[in-house]
Amino acid sequence: MPFLLAPGPRRKPSAPPLTPPPSRSGGESGPSPHRSTFRPDIEGLRAVAVLAVLAFHAEIPGLAGGFIGVDVFFVISGYLITGLLVREAVSTGRIRLGDFFSRRARRLLPSAAVVLAAVAVAGAWLTVPLRRTDLEYDVLSAALSLANWRFVSQRTDYLAAGHDQSPLLHFWSLAVEEQFYLFWAPLLAVVVLCAARAVRRGRAVRSVVALVTGALALGSFALSLHWTEHSVSLAYLGTPSRVWQFGVGALLALLPWHLLRGPRTLRLLCGWGGAAAIGWCVVAYDASTPYPGYAALVPTLATAAVILAAIPGRGERNVQGPYGVGRLLAGRAPRAVGRLSYTLYLWHWPVLVLAEARLGALGWPARTALTLAAVLPALATMRWVEQPLRRSRTVSELPRRGLAVGVSAIVLPVALALVVGTATLHLMGPATPVDVKGLPPGAVSGPSLLARTPGASAGEGPVVPNPAQARKDFPPDRDCQVAPEVTRSPQCLFGAVDSPDRIVLLGDSHAGQWFSPMLALAAQRGWALQELVKQGCPLAQLAVDSPQLGRAYRECDTWRADTLERLRTGPKPRLIVIASLNRYTTDRQLLAAAWEKTLRPLRATGAPIVYIEDTPVPGTDIPACVSGAPDDDAACAFSRAEAVPADPLARRIASGAVPGVRSISVNPVLCPGDGPTCPAVRDRILLYRDDAHLTNVAAVVLAPRLERLLTNSGALPAATAPATPAAPGADGWTELLRDDFEGPAGSRPSPADWSYDLGTCYPGCPAPQWGTGEIGTMTDSTDNVRLDGKGALEIVPTREGERWSSGRIETVRSDFAPPPGGVLRIEASIALPDVTGPKAAGYWPAFWTLGAPLRDGYTGWPGVGELDIMESVNGRDTVFGSMHCGVLEGGPCEEPVGLTSGPQVCASCRTEFHAYAVEVDLGAREVRWYLDDRVYHRVSAGRMDAGTWKRAVDHGVFLILNVAIGGKLPAADGATAGPATEPGHPMRVDQVTVKVKGGEGGGGSG
Repeated sequence: MPFLLAPGPRRKPSAPPLTPPPSRSGGESGPSPHRSTFRPDIEGLRAVAVLAVLAFHAEIPGLAGGFIGVDVFFVISGYLITGLLVREAVSTGRIRLGDFFSRRARRLLPSAAVVLAAVAVAGAWLTVPLRRTDLEYDVLSAALSLANWRFVSQRTDYLAAGHDQSPLLHFWSLAVEEQFYLFWAPLLAVVVLCAARAVRRGRAVRSVVALVTGALALGSFALSLHWTEHSVSLAYLGTPSRVWQFGVGALLALLPWHLLRGPRTLRLLCGWGGAAAIGWCVVAYDASTPYPGYAALVPTLATAAVILAAIPGRGERNVQGPYGVGRLLAGRAPRAVGRLSYTLYLWHWPVLVLAEARLGALGWPARTALTLAAVLPALATMRWVEQPLRRSRTVSELPRRGLAVGVSAIVLPVALALVVGTATLHLMGPATPVDVKGLPPGAVSGPSLLARTPGASAGEGPVVPNPAQARKDFPPDRDCQVAPEVTRSPQCLFGAVDSPDRIVLLGDSHAGQWFSPMLALAAQRGWALQELVKQGCPLAQLAVDSPQLGRAYRECDTWRADTLERLRTGPKPRLIVIASLNRYTTDRQLLAAAWEKTLRPLRATGAPIVYIEDTPVPGTDIPACVSGAPDDDAACAFSRAEAVPADPLARRIASGAVPGVRSISVNPVLCPGDGPTCPAVRDRILLYRDDAHLTNVAAVVLAPRLERLLTNSGALPAATAPATPAAPGADGWTELLRDDFEGPAGSRPSPADWSYDLGTCYPGCPAPQWGTGEIGTMTDSTDNVRLDGKGALEIVPTREGERWSSGRIETVRSDFAPPPGGVLRIEASIALPDVTGPKAAGYWPAFWTLGAPLRDGYTGWPGVGELDIMESVNGRDTVFGSMHCGVLEGGPCEEPVGLTSGPQVCASCRTEFHAYAVEVDLGAREVRWYLDDRVYHRVSAGRMDAGTWKRAVDHGVFLILNVAIGGKLPAADGATAGPATEPGHPMRVDQVTVKVKGGEGGGGSG
């Protein structure tokens, strides 16, 4: 905040120099009086700004526009900082960046560090564990002056909504200012360096800086208008869209206002008019004001007017006058508040938020009292931290000492946040995704969520998912719940994508939460699932505003019209399932008319339509609550009346007023009975991932109930009898998996069989760069992983600038294992990337397996076993297989190299498909590698002790297909990815098969 230039003790003027200064820096081109004289009115103006913000945060009625106090601070900061830097540049011919940042560091960072440390410690006591982890991330971002970008990412992500407010949310403005300083001071230093030899240096510096400032301010203002229209969070919290406000203050310091003479009456009007405009904004603005945008011009220019009114003219030292607004602002009380404004701003918001975390929501009188109470720690911090360090001759004597103080002030809260956050994560358990394959079956009917088996108890054990997992337990539909700014859904076909029959899942995110059970129901029938879902967009034709965009949600109207047209003109679905939040309006007649406008074209498709009644909306962050009471299922129950109001559409369907549409509801099991509350946890299943949406786990266990409701309604045909385990074929093999990668060109592999690994490591990053030193980032983009439309999967490395991206997918199943005494065979038909020589440097295609135990925390390698079925590096005409097991260094598997076959010549492996296979033969106690059915490598159990062998092979595995770029293996082969490496060459996979054979005494096929 711009409290940064609070004046130090007044010093006597130093003795005049023995020789006059050079003429080139004197006269009107030298420092102007208003730039070297302390402005008490600006100190008072800071008081106005901070009091406005405090009133806004205290929610005092009638002062909802107090958020404009931040704009006042930005203008003041631009004026004071630019004046200080330019005055130094004109007087000395340079800007000492070390001195500048040293002063900023010792004045600002220690006080901020005290607050951050206090919040980190208090948060560990006052907040629940899950909220505590969020808070420690907030502390880290605030300490590193990146808070605004953290909050931008949270507030622009619709699916991450529903969390409590951060006690460090106000640090966004401090981050904006710090980022401005880091950019502005070096820029001015460069300008000064360029103008250092000008004859009239002062005029040259100010002229060039004014031109640069004007251009930046105009560009920033244009960007602010654009972002206000398209992303209000980015516009409000982003640094680029706020630079123009600093620029307005900078222009006040740069332009020669001190040379202008004007009637005192004009100055009076200018000052009081600016003050009145600031007050008007505080009263007239509120949350519905599009901001910043054009609305921010008023407080910004009003602040400039107040500052301008008291800039001394030629020969003047004081222009306050008895009636000017500056005289009022320069009074003792406003100045006292202004001096305290920085620490008061730092303390007031954490006090409010942490108090509410402990006491619950408070009214404005209590919030006002807490805000006033924040004066005490603010005074203490100013008295014993800010002022002593600012005035310390020892610290200020050398710039490096001030910088050292600043670095220490960053390290302290960072260290505290890491300690508290790590301890909390350990307390809550792993945040790795839940394996839905291992979930207990859901009940088809009755009051229980889970199916009961004789002697089973559903009330013991940890909740699933745990709170950390629940926060991220989204449906695995990737980008198919399209974001607010998107106007058209992608094809989003899942399951049997080439089937002529499909279920269409349609609506907002409350429809998207049913993705997993709908995909399961479609897969059981050999159908496809098409998801057409848009975040925050009512399916009924209502005009609404988007909180993420901060304006009318026009994209929703466009998306809805496009989606209905696609359904009208496309193939007839077998079933349309619709769902939506039922709280977009309380006007029943308007809602009924809006639904009819949507349902009319849906009925015209001739497909059955089923509405899933809206699920309970807790209205509070359920995972955070449960993290604080993991063993008390009743602790986080919420009000039934508020969470499950009457669903208007469901009632109209039940009354027969909506022909052609059927309604079903799972609410009797989500909120059973008729008591005053609904549970957050049932049968140890955590039901909600935020304040409004079901966890994917809850949706999965509800699948059998949904199937019964849909079939009973007549909208969904019953599935065929459950398939019995596949019988062995004539050759004795039983097929567990086969994927021929059939599907439209550019589509994704089946999510029922494959999932994506993303980024550069597994969750929690136990092994950065996947443990192999790769330089690429793995994505789920169809640029990197896609079907080619001809029956093959393509994994394609791409490059943008110096940044490489590629794809890495693994099977959803991790239970592929040989039967006791039998054989497991894993095979794929693969054509390697058709690139060689320098263009192939760093290419590393692979088909391999890892032991299933690795997924429990992604640790335990290499003991859990790794079988590299096919690897090749640097475009060589060779392939090889390896086995990893045992211990990290040395051991029976000669790690980290592993038990490898060495290069096997295959001249056509880049241009043709070849079959690569591995067999784990428990009967023969060996692992065999095949190239086109020729055994080229064996590892027997005799090469290691029995325990190592069992841990490596006697369990389930999952399969991985990827193309890595760079890493230890290509480097060991003598090549690394560089400018000559050519992106865009895919590894193509024609099919993948997993099968088992035999049992006790059974043999392999080798």
